[in-house]
Amino acid sequence: MSRNVILTCALTGAGDTTGKSEHVPVTPEEIASDAIAAARAGASVVHIHVRDPQTRQGSREVALYREVARIIGESDVDPVINMTAGMGGDLMVDPSAPAERLGRIEGTDLVSGIERLAHVEELRPEICTIDCGSLNFGEGSMVYVSTPDMLREGAARIRELGVKPEMEIFDTGNLWFANQLVAEGLIDPPPLYQLCMGIPYGAPADPGLLQAMVHLLPGGAQWASFAIGRNQLPWVAQSVLLGGHVRVGLEDNLYLRKGVKATNAQLVTAAADIIDRLGHAVATPDQAREILQLGGRR
Repeated sequence: MSRNVILTCALTGAGDTTGKSEHVPVTPEEIASDAIAAARAGASVVHIHVRDPQTRQGSREVALYREVARIIGESDVDPVINMTAGMGGDLMVDPSAPAERLGRIEGTDLVSGIERLAHVEELRPEICTIDCGSLNFGEGSMVYVSTPDMLREGAARIRELGVKPEMEIFDTGNLWFANQLVAEGLIDPPPLYQLCMGIPYGAPADPGLLQAMVHLLPGGAQWASFAIGRNQLPWVAQSVLLGGHVRVGLEDNLYLRKGVKATNAQLVTAAADIIDRLGHAVATPDQAREILQLGGRR
């Protein structure tokens, strides 16, 4: 049976990717321009991180989010705006450092769950993310910190703001806790889950594991999934076939095919083609709002 599939474009992320592809947007103008191009290519939702224009690294600066939102808001497209609220959880741990220096190693950006919402407080996007657990993030000594107390406090505040939380699930324990947030009434229906696959060292990009995680979702949930790198576009089909929505974009993958660097709009076009070939339709932004029970542009 044909259905409308929400297609999210994750525009830039916070990873160290700007030196790997000239297409990764950095400035607010570049990020907004990519959001507009992605929406014109068919994206239902644009997922927004911002970067410091000087360092080109991920940033929590509210003014940068404000400028991206302003430019998109003044354009001729109206995608659902989904802003990350995951920045501010990075803890660098040097096992050789004196105990008094732990938590103050270069690269640490660790603030409270509420402080991670500063831009959400001001801009009230339709959706913001909430990362539902801590994770050994890649090689080295970085831990992403998102504790149960932080998550409960953050979920309650997001609910008060009238913003839809997209619960980011990096492993099965994250899913267990996200279901607990739903059971405690901290997440309004329908709950929205993003199953994030293939990110070291969380859930591997295994179709059987995705199916098992989908089976653990509560009734009435809306969900999407994505996988990083070369698995990104094949994962569009995996997600659609299991009844989910999809995400692509340069946050998670830099290539359209082997050796061919992609733009965000090209990845959206490719994903839309996969959805169409599977007999479904890409949801318009307003159809996405209806599916997720959002209030529309603010």
